Amino acid sequence: MLCLTIGAIGMFSVGLIKDHNMLYLSMGCIGIAWASILSMPYALLSGVIPAEKTGIYMGIFNFFIVLPEIIASLFFGYFMEHILHNNKIAALGVAGCLLLLAALLCLRIRENAKPA
Repeated sequence: MLCLTIGAIGMFSVGLIKDHNMLYLSMGCIGIAWASILSMPYALLSGVIPAEKTGIYMGIFNFFIVLPEIIASLFFGYFMEHILHNNKIAALGVAGCLLLLAALLCLRIRENAKPA
């Protein structure tokens, strides 16, 4: 949750920064979120699935990562052009809002679940 919030701050700050050297700080914040996005979902899942079915469950879980990426690549161009009017800073604002939403949804994760 903390890493996603830091990433959201990084996304929002890009539009506010006037000194291009300060963008390194924004990109660092986004990098912190990216690192957690790549690793934490699998770490959380691996603790609650049976060891003998890890490959199957991880493969199925990967669909839930890949499908939103495919949907975004197919439809965000339209969203960007027609709704955001090609405003790249607004797109970063949307990304920041979605990262904050993801951070809030982390509150629903139960870490003490038993393996199935």
